[in-house]
Amino acid sequence: MVRLTSLFGALALVLALALSAAAQPVRPPDYSQFDTVASNAEQMLQRGQATNDALTQLRDRLVSWRDELLTAQSINQTRVDSVRNQLNALGPPPGEDETEPEATAEQRETLNEQLETLLAPRRRAEAAYSRADSLIGEIDALLRARQAEQLMELGPSPLNPVLWVDAVGATAETGRSIAKESIAGWEQLGGDEFARRDLPIALVYFVISLFLLVRGRYRTEQLTDYLWRRISGQSRDVLWFVISLGQILLPYAGIQLLVAAIQRLSLVGQQGNALLGTLPEIVLTVFAARWLGSHVFPREPDADTPLNAPGTMQYQGRVLSAGLGVILGLNLLVTEIGDLSAFAAGEEAVLSLPLILVSGLVFQRLGQILLTDAAYRRSEEEDSISVRAQVTALLGRVVQVVGVFAPLMAAIGYINLAQYIIYPSMLSLALIGFLAVLSPLVRDTYALIRRASTEEADQALIPVLLNLALTLAAIPVFALIWGARKTDILEVWAQFRSGFSIGDTRVSPTDFLVFFVVFAIGLIMTRLLQGTMRSTVLPRTKMDAGGRNAIVSGLGYIGIFLAVVLAVTSAGIDLSSLAIVAGALSVGIGFGLQTIVSNFVSGIILLIERPISEGDWIEVGGRMGIVKDISVRSTRIETFDRTDVIVPNADFVSGTVTNWTRGNLVGRVTLKIGVAYNSDTRHVERILMEVCEAHPLVAIDPPPAAYFLNYGEHALEFTCYCMLRDVNYILVVQSELNHQIRERFREEGIEIPLPQRDVWLRNPETLQQPKVPDGAPEPDERPERPQPATRDAEAIDHAQGEDV
Repeated sequence: MVRLTSLFGALALVLALALSAAAQPVRPPDYSQFDTVASNAEQMLQRGQATNDALTQLRDRLVSWRDELLTAQSINQTRVDSVRNQLNALGPPPGEDETEPEATAEQRETLNEQLETLLAPRRRAEAAYSRADSLIGEIDALLRARQAEQLMELGPSPLNPVLWVDAVGATAETGRSIAKESIAGWEQLGGDEFARRDLPIALVYFVISLFLLVRGRYRTEQLTDYLWRRISGQSRDVLWFVISLGQILLPYAGIQLLVAAIQRLSLVGQQGNALLGTLPEIVLTVFAARWLGSHVFPREPDADTPLNAPGTMQYQGRVLSAGLGVILGLNLLVTEIGDLSAFAAGEEAVLSLPLILVSGLVFQRLGQILLTDAAYRRSEEEDSISVRAQVTALLGRVVQVVGVFAPLMAAIGYINLAQYIIYPSMLSLALIGFLAVLSPLVRDTYALIRRASTEEADQALIPVLLNLALTLAAIPVFALIWGARKTDILEVWAQFRSGFSIGDTRVSPTDFLVFFVVFAIGLIMTRLLQGTMRSTVLPRTKMDAGGRNAIVSGLGYIGIFLAVVLAVTSAGIDLSSLAIVAGALSVGIGFGLQTIVSNFVSGIILLIERPISEGDWIEVGGRMGIVKDISVRSTRIETFDRTDVIVPNADFVSGTVTNWTRGNLVGRVTLKIGVAYNSDTRHVERILMEVCEAHPLVAIDPPPAAYFLNYGEHALEFTCYCMLRDVNYILVVQSELNHQIRERFREEGIEIPLPQRDVWLRNPETLQQPKVPDGAPEPDERPERPQPATRDAEAIDHAQGEDV
């Protein structure tokens, strides 16, 4: 209840913020300033000589204007709605040959003029918004074209030995320049009063950073290994994952402290500070790669690993992952050095070629590991067509192709294209591996919160939805990795925020947010009301269980309907323009879903009239059982052999239903008994009454009754009627009464006759006589007539013999 209340409060807060934001007054923008910015953008695009930085800055200004213009499209919204409601109240305008009262026509004309006046600022904002959006699209297209041209630019081949000498010389010159700045900084350390004052703090930073860099990761690994051995279950996996993050965070904190200590003492110059600013990013890349490799290729044999490779390949995977981290770090360092020294294209290509070649070799081996994992999965899984194995195999082949293609392009001279292929591929592999590591973490966290087993969490839906959400959230990250600019992502988000039009109504994500929040609040309130009625209010009434369930179900349907109506109204979604389409669709759906609609209406009738309730013993359509659940479409009956029968609700409304326990549990059992013709009928009747009255489940009021009803073919037929206190025991009572009646008849000497029949032949001589063996006596012409069991039976047999 506390969690439900907290969720309700959070949803209410979100709704309040959304509604308050929507209720703020909208100010008209300054169109003169916008025209100036838009004109400058059009001139710059027409000349096509602006730099990328200038275009990016101009684009940012246009984006801010576009957001303001989008907001301006809702100017006078309240007044526009009011005028439209007044026009709707007047009804549709008259046709060509129709007229309306003069006062109504004047009022309609006045309202239309007011509406046009109110819509004028919005239409101007829409036109300006369209202009800004078009200019932003042109700038994006120009930037993408320049990026593609840069990627396909052919430079000098790094295999040219002449470039090697230039690259080594330029790198050495940069190193000497940085060394001179550092020496000058050390020389000034003794005479700088501020440096001497900061020296103790810098030394503390240095000692702490040294410990974190050297021992931080090692101590974290010791702690995670200890927890892995001491703890079991989902808590171990979750805690192990969280603590293992120290393998990244502690070294990163150490390098930050080291950089802060050096910069505090001013030991390096401008170029050195630029390189120092890159060190934290390099260290973070290296240790993050090692951490990710230890999770994708864990050392623990019982760890949940994304890949199903043998132990030797697990070790190779950890080494290769760490190697890719080092390569990415060195690439950051080379890029920074190139920016500081303004290397020529050939010199930068020479420095980048070794990293790309080594990356290609690593990619080849990683591709083999992925292909091996796919082969293992195909051999272990029963389904020969494993989706995961196919995806892993495809990824392995792509990695191997990249490992060959990128070094080849770099050797030819397409160094930008090679870098664009190899390094985003590394980051993409890292992101895929990170998502694979998060998948079992999400499952274990869910199992830990719900206190469920790993097997139950594997079959649950929530972990799957969370992993799907993480995958969708990673799509923008993939786009950024492969060259998409931040502005491109923001552009997609802006287009999404602007929404889409349904008729004359524009629906935006804010509307969807308000819709879902209001619907969620309504649904939660409905469930709270149902729970209160089910557990607190209805049990104190005199209603039966079926009536209480009917009221609770009805409240649920009404609450959901009201929640949908309130959500649509609160979101401001006007679906009146879809009324005709909805009407046509409803007719088609009505013809196609007649049976479902019939069952639905029948379910509502059952809930209102309640001819049957949950727990009733009924018989419908030749099937007998206990009603277990009544829904709007069907009713579930559990038969006495413990099978579920789903019966459409229309069968209960249009067919015949026998309810054995409706209102009460009283029922009647009927016994039919036959006795011999020589029995005393009065005595038999007294015995039957005594046996029935003595049974504890037979009701006294009305009392049982025994009747002599018929002269049967073989016996005198009696029928007993007994009212039972609980009809659920009808078979038990019937069996017990039969046993007791049989025992009393045996004690009183009353016979229960067996049926018999004599067959007489009028012309037996026509039948073929069988051969008689030699020496055997001749058979009698007429068999001896058997004696009847009683005198009455003899009379009956004589009469039957005369009829034959």
